[in-house]
Amino acid sequence: MNTIQLIQSGLTDYNQIWDLQRELLEKVTASRSENYLILTEHNPVITIGKSGNIKNLLADESYLKTKGIEITKIDRGGDITFHGPGQLVGYPILNLSAFEKDVHWYLRKLEEIIIKTLEIFGIEGKRIPGLTGVWVGDNKICAIGVKVTRWVSMHGFALNLSTDLNYFKYIVPCGISDKGITSILKETGNNPDKNDVINTLCTNFEKILNVKIENCEDV
Repeated sequence: MNTIQLIQSGLTDYNQIWDLQRELLEKVTASRSENYLILTEHNPVITIGKSGNIKNLLADESYLKTKGIEITKIDRGGDITFHGPGQLVGYPILNLSAFEKDVHWYLRKLEEIIIKTLEIFGIEGKRIPGLTGVWVGDNKICAIGVKVTRWVSMHGFALNLSTDLNYFKYIVPCGISDKGITSILKETGNNPDKNDVINTLCTNFEKILNVKIENCEDV
């Protein structure tokens, strides 16, 4: 059974965690025996993936900075998305060659983990064929975008717990103009306890990927 080392942080700047991802990517690529899961929240940031279209950014960069929103171009798949407080962001740095050498398999497993987690909070999450992520009706509740290098993954998922959804008006989320955005708070009327969500999420990681999650003592 594979083991995943869990790294939890509070509110972080995006680039701080991106640097940590790259550091862990090198470790996992070299050892092929380690796996990590970073769970964090970010200060407000808009990230644009490799296939992102700048036309999906609906506000001027200088204006967004007055709102405290950074803009960062990154190396994951996918288009444009927002990260901010009230959103649980997960970055699995996994040696996929010890699981399954199939990126689509990995994406579907991440979706399944999120769907099973939402069930505990009374929300029916679903997939929409052809669109990566997890949806409630026609509204996305969890964005997913990854990068895989030599079968080691980085980047991951962003699950809206109590995120201020007004931030999403500055972008066309994931480049999809005919769908909306939602959160656990919006769907249930209750602000979920982040630790409850994390515990549920980790339990589903263990079940669905057949792993053991341990708290990381040393990075």
